[in-house]
Amino acid sequence: MNKFWYKNAIFYSLDVETFKDSNDDGTGDFEGLRNGLSYLSSLGVTCLWLLPIFDTPNRDNGYDVRDYYKIDPRLGDLGHFAQLLDAAEEEGMRVIIDLSVNHTSIEHFWFQEARKDKKSRYRDYYIWVDEKPEDPEPNMMAGDGESGSSWKYDRKAKAYYYHSFYPHQPDLNLSNPDVQKEIFRIMHFWLKLGVSGFRIDAAPHMFKEKGRMDFDGDPHEIFRNFREFVETQKPDAILLAEVDLDPNDYNKFLGNEDQMHMLFNFYVNNFIYLAFAREEATPLAKAMERMPESITEKEQLAIFLRNHDELNLDKLKKNEREEVFKAFAPKENMRIFGRGIRRRLASILGNDRKKMELAHSLLFTLPGTPVLRYGEEIGMGEDLSMEGRSSVRTVMQWSSEKNGGFSNAPKAKLIRNVISGGEFGYEKVNVSDQHRDPDSFLNWISKAIDYRKEFPEFGWGRCRIIDTANPKVLGYFTKSDKGIGIAFHNFSDKEMTVEFQLEGEKDLKNIIDIFGNMRYDPFDPEKGEITLTPYGYRWLHKRKMYL
Repeated sequence: MNKFWYKNAIFYSLDVETFKDSNDDGTGDFEGLRNGLSYLSSLGVTCLWLLPIFDTPNRDNGYDVRDYYKIDPRLGDLGHFAQLLDAAEEEGMRVIIDLSVNHTSIEHFWFQEARKDKKSRYRDYYIWVDEKPEDPEPNMMAGDGESGSSWKYDRKAKAYYYHSFYPHQPDLNLSNPDVQKEIFRIMHFWLKLGVSGFRIDAAPHMFKEKGRMDFDGDPHEIFRNFREFVETQKPDAILLAEVDLDPNDYNKFLGNEDQMHMLFNFYVNNFIYLAFAREEATPLAKAMERMPESITEKEQLAIFLRNHDELNLDKLKKNEREEVFKAFAPKENMRIFGRGIRRRLASILGNDRKKMELAHSLLFTLPGTPVLRYGEEIGMGEDLSMEGRSSVRTVMQWSSEKNGGFSNAPKAKLIRNVISGGEFGYEKVNVSDQHRDPDSFLNWISKAIDYRKEFPEFGWGRCRIIDTANPKVLGYFTKSDKGIGIAFHNFSDKEMTVEFQLEGEKDLKNIIDIFGNMRYDPFDPEKGEITLTPYGYRWLHKRKMYL
């Protein structure tokens, strides 16, 4: 058993309903996903992260859960899910699932019982007040300048309930021990079915003060209990948390190797885009230097370029965010909530192959574990005619056939739009065509993943910034007992040559090129310099035997 498999894994995030339809009803399902596993395996994926699969009214992409013990019937049933887990294991892939327990749907049995009677045992499963309190902070789903409240009046209950997000998603009272026990039962059920862990949705919101919710002691004790419970049930299972906070707060959720195994690195993600907007490496270098030094071998950050929500830029200052908006979301309908962009990476970068490779070179070499979003590997775009976050949740583009090969159902029955026409339409951007083209972006991604898996230093090592004396070029190295991994990235449209020396490493002999945007002249340790073409990148390596 490899308890630290997640350190050198390749995660792939997908929503089952938009990935592949097996029965032509217009909605993706487990059987369709099972048929696509060989493709994901050949790409190099080692762990699937499935967005919510629970029974749901589906008013928020499945994050409004109606029953944690039932499968969304559109996707299949528990039998289909068990078959998927077996097939994934045969392909050498693990599966983690989204666990959204900050809130439920208003249709959940607990909430329906809670609103019937103040004396119901389920009343304290949620957060209620008789009088609406002052609400100085706007609701999470409110845009800049909006004063949306986090309190909703329920006529049946004759009281107000708290919701961090949409009004149809009442927050659970996590301070209630009975609610915590319910969550343990839910995790136990899915771990026994065979999942390898959970992506914890909205983790920071689980501990915010909400009305009369009152924790007895340190609220993070809940996460400690989560970790202990998960590792007791399945020693190699993990908890991957959505923690969109300042890096100073990361350790609060990692703890002393006793809370989350992994956190998404939203902070670095924001500054990747500022670096691209400015065509300058400095913003990203400064962001990387803010990463906590105390992350241990048992803990990990997850690196990503785009996720399934808006590209949330709230870690940037207002003027920095405006720079990114001006560069990558100049039109108002490209923005959302006053803080985010609702476009995919390929279109953000102008479908420029050099920039797309540069971005993914960062993804595979920055310290942490890379997470790909479905369709990212072929350069899918977005559909801005769709409402809100749905613009980046169009169906997977498999081929140039009907509906992009996603489904044979009539177009009107598709769960989401298929992008057709233009430079991102399925007629031009699809798996089948790129499979057959040795120079395609898909084949480049597959090759980059192979190198990332071959040189695990990038996932395991301690990272240090290399002083290149050039604001356009980012250099960093990671060192572990496995070796040294080194990466350089040129954010400008000009060729750059920079000198460098590794901090604490005087001997540069036996450093070799392993991957790059072109075959460069061999690295000369006597010169200690690197040349990069416009938007170029180079990965170098020094094997353990020479350390």
